Amino acid sequence: MSWRVDQLQVAPDREASVDALELIYREKFHDFVRVAHAITRSREAAVDAVQEAFASALRDRAGFRGEGRLEAWVWRIVVNAAQRLRRERAHSALDERDEAASELSQNEAVRAVIASLPERQRLVLFLRYYADLDYRSIAECLQMEVGTVGSTLSQAQGALRQQLAEAGC
Repeated sequence: MSWRVDQLQVAPDREASVDALELIYREKFHDFVRVAHAITRSREAAVDAVQEAFASALRDRAGFRGEGRLEAWVWRIVVNAAQRLRRERAHSALDERDEAASELSQNEAVRAVIASLPERQRLVLFLRYYADLDYRSIAECLQMEVGTVGSTLSQAQGALRQQLAEAGC
Protein backbone atom coordinates (compact mmCIF):
# COMPACT_ATOMS: atom_id res chain seq x y z
CA MET A 1 0.00 0.00 0.00
CA SER A 2 1.43 3.38 -0.91
CA TRP A 3 0.70 6.53 1.09
CA ARG A 4 0.50 10.19 0.13
CA VAL A 5 1.22 13.20 2.33
CA ASP A 6 -2.45 14.22 2.41
CA GLN A 7 -3.32 10.81 3.88
CA LEU A 8 -0.94 11.13 6.84
CA GLN A 9 -2.54 11.04 10.25
CA VAL A 10 -0.44 11.43 13.38
CA ALA A 11 -2.27 10.82 16.61
CA PRO A 12 -2.08 13.51 19.31
CA ASP A 13 0.65 12.92 21.89
CA ARG A 14 2.64 10.82 19.37
CA GLU A 15 5.88 11.94 17.86
CA ALA A 16 6.24 12.21 14.12
CA SER A 17 7.67 9.03 12.66
CA VAL A 18 10.76 8.93 10.51
CA ASP A 19 8.66 7.30 7.77
CA ALA A 20 6.08 10.12 7.82
CA LEU A 21 8.80 12.78 7.65
CA GLU A 22 10.53 10.90 4.83
CA LEU A 23 7.26 10.78 2.88
CA ILE A 24 6.77 14.53 3.27
CA TYR A 25 10.37 15.13 2.24
CA ARG A 26 10.04 13.01 -0.91
CA GLU A 27 6.69 14.43 -2.00
CA LYS A 28 7.17 18.10 -1.11
CA PHE A 29 10.93 18.67 -1.49
CA HIS A 30 10.60 20.82 -4.62
CA ASP A 31 7.79 22.90 -3.06
CA PHE A 32 9.91 23.47 0.05
CA VAL A 33 12.90 24.51 -2.06
CA ARG A 34 10.77 26.85 -4.20
CA VAL A 35 9.45 28.71 -1.14
CA ALA A 36 12.86 28.72 0.57
CA HIS A 37 14.35 30.11 -2.65
CA ALA A 38 11.81 32.92 -2.66
CA ILE A 39 12.76 33.72 0.94
CA THR A 40 16.55 33.37 0.67
CA ARG A 41 16.82 34.58 -2.96
CA SER A 42 19.43 31.87 -3.54
CA ARG A 43 18.85 28.38 -4.89
CA GLU A 44 21.87 27.04 -3.02
CA ALA A 45 20.76 28.58 0.26
CA ALA A 46 17.23 27.27 -0.33
CA VAL A 47 18.43 23.69 -0.67
CA ASP A 48 20.59 24.17 2.42
CA ALA A 49 17.60 25.53 4.35
CA VAL A 50 15.41 22.57 3.40
CA GLN A 51 18.15 20.08 4.31
CA GLU A 52 18.73 21.83 7.61
CA ALA A 53 14.99 21.95 8.32
CA PHE A 54 14.54 18.23 7.75
CA ALA A 55 17.56 17.38 9.87
CA SER A 56 16.02 19.51 12.61
CA ALA A 57 12.58 17.89 12.16
CA LEU A 58 14.10 14.43 12.43
CA ARG A 59 16.12 15.38 15.51
CA ASP A 60 13.18 17.11 17.20
CA ARG A 61 10.30 14.93 15.99
CA ALA A 62 9.21 14.29 19.58
CA GLY A 63 8.40 18.01 19.69
CA PHE A 64 5.50 17.49 17.29
CA ARG A 65 2.48 17.38 19.58
CA GLY A 66 -0.11 16.40 16.97
CA GLU A 67 -2.04 19.65 17.46
CA GLY A 68 -2.08 20.32 13.73
CA ARG A 69 -0.99 18.66 10.55
CA LEU A 70 2.52 17.26 10.40
CA GLU A 71 3.11 18.93 7.03
CA ALA A 72 2.29 22.36 8.49
CA TRP A 73 4.75 21.73 11.33
CA VAL A 74 7.44 20.90 8.76
CA TRP A 75 6.56 23.99 6.70
CA ARG A 76 7.11 26.15 9.78
CA ILE A 77 10.55 24.59 10.30
CA VAL A 78 11.47 25.14 6.62
CA VAL A 79 10.33 28.79 6.66
CA ASN A 80 12.26 29.45 9.88
CA ALA A 81 15.42 27.84 8.47
CA ALA A 82 15.14 29.87 5.24
CA GLN A 83 14.66 33.11 7.17
CA ARG A 84 17.66 32.33 9.36
CA LEU A 85 19.87 31.63 6.31
CA ARG A 86 18.65 34.80 4.60
CA ARG A 87 19.68 36.86 7.63
CA GLU A 88 23.08 35.17 7.72
CA ARG A 89 23.59 35.76 4.01
CA ALA A 90 22.66 39.42 4.30
CA HIS A 91 25.97 40.05 6.05
CA SER A 92 28.04 38.95 3.10
CA ALA A 93 28.90 41.47 0.37
CA LEU A 94 29.66 38.64 -2.05
CA ASP A 95 26.13 37.30 -1.70
CA GLU A 96 24.70 40.77 -2.34
CA ARG A 97 26.57 40.90 -5.68
CA ASP A 98 25.27 37.43 -6.57
CA GLU A 99 21.72 38.48 -5.75
CA ALA A 100 22.01 41.65 -7.84
CA ALA A 101 23.23 39.63 -10.83
CA SER A 102 20.44 37.07 -10.49
CA GLU A 103 17.77 39.78 -10.38
CA LEU A 104 18.56 40.87 -13.92
CA SER A 105 15.64 39.10 -15.50
CA GLN A 106 12.38 40.01 -17.18
CA ASN A 107 10.62 39.75 -13.80
CA GLU A 108 12.91 42.24 -12.08
CA ALA A 109 10.11 44.73 -11.33
CA VAL A 110 7.81 42.06 -9.91
CA ARG A 111 10.58 40.64 -7.74
CA ALA A 112 11.47 44.09 -6.45
CA VAL A 113 7.86 44.81 -5.55
CA ILE A 114 7.46 41.45 -3.80
CA ALA A 115 10.73 42.01 -1.93
CA SER A 116 9.44 45.39 -0.73
CA LEU A 117 6.36 43.85 0.92
CA PRO A 118 6.39 43.40 4.69
CA GLU A 119 7.75 39.97 5.64
CA ARG A 120 4.40 38.63 6.85
CA GLN A 121 2.74 39.49 3.54
CA ARG A 122 5.63 37.95 1.57
CA LEU A 123 5.45 34.72 3.54
CA VAL A 124 1.69 34.38 3.07
CA LEU A 125 2.08 35.14 -0.63
CA PHE A 126 4.87 32.57 -1.06
CA LEU A 127 3.05 29.86 0.85
CA ARG A 128 -0.18 30.43 -1.07
CA TYR A 129 1.15 30.80 -4.62
CA TYR A 130 4.55 29.09 -4.57
CA ALA A 131 3.71 26.20 -2.24
CA ASP A 132 0.01 26.09 -3.18
CA LEU A 133 -1.02 25.72 0.47
CA ASP A 134 -4.61 26.38 1.49
CA TYR A 135 -5.46 29.06 4.04
CA ARG A 136 -5.75 26.55 6.91
CA SER A 137 -2.29 25.12 6.21
CA ILE A 138 -0.78 28.61 5.98
CA ALA A 139 -2.44 29.55 9.26
CA GLU A 140 -0.98 26.47 10.95
CA CYS A 141 2.45 27.09 9.46
CA LEU A 142 2.64 30.74 10.48
CA GLN A 143 0.66 30.30 13.70
CA MET A 144 -2.09 32.75 12.86
CA GLU A 145 -5.85 32.67 12.39
CA VAL A 146 -7.30 31.60 9.02
CA GLY A 147 -9.04 34.99 8.69
CA THR A 148 -5.72 36.73 9.23
CA VAL A 149 -4.23 34.72 6.36
CA GLY A 150 -7.02 35.94 4.06
CA SER A 151 -6.68 39.57 5.05
CA THR A 152 -2.87 39.46 4.88
CA LEU A 153 -3.02 37.91 1.41
CA SER A 154 -5.54 40.54 0.30
CA GLN A 155 -3.28 43.33 1.59
CA ALA A 156 -0.29 41.83 -0.24
CA GLN A 157 -2.23 41.54 -3.50
CA GLY A 158 -3.47 45.13 -3.20
CA ALA A 159 0.04 46.43 -2.56
CA LEU A 160 1.37 44.43 -5.51
CA ARG A 161 -1.32 45.78 -7.85
CA GLN A 162 -0.73 49.36 -6.74
CA GLN A 163 3.07 49.25 -6.91
CA LEU A 164 3.13 47.43 -10.27
CA ALA A 165 0.68 49.94 -11.71
CA GLU A 166 2.88 52.78 -10.48
CA ALA A 167 5.90 51.07 -12.07
CA GLY A 168 4.01 50.74 -15.36
CA CYS A 169 3.91 46.93 -15.34
